[in-house]
Amino acid sequence: MSDLIRSTRDVIIRTPDAKAAADFYQRVLGLAVTQRVGDIVGFETGTLQLFVEQGDALPAVLDFLVQDVQATKARLVAAGCVVVEENPNIPRCYVRDPFGLTFNLGQR
Repeated sequence: MSDLIRSTRDVIIRTPDAKAAADFYQRVLGLAVTQRVGDIVGFETGTLQLFVEQGDALPAVLDFLVQDVQATKARLVAAGCVVVEENPNIPRCYVRDPFGLTFNLGQR
């Protein structure tokens, strides 16, 4: 594989009630808030950085970095993956593999 995929330490969840989720992670789990940008709240967990975003519910989304997002996306779709959501303005390219794992492809 010429375009190696490398993970970041970011995990994103999206929920219709991001305020309640953020309150839970901060108050119940005791995670420290590291960022607040728009509808997204980031938490330091130790090994991972958890982001909570307002919106339609999605399973946990891992973050992968690649050299060429478009080429990797095309290769993954040809292998049976599905593009769940794409917005180059964020940038965001959520892909779900045939086994149910959802991940974002980001530019390395």
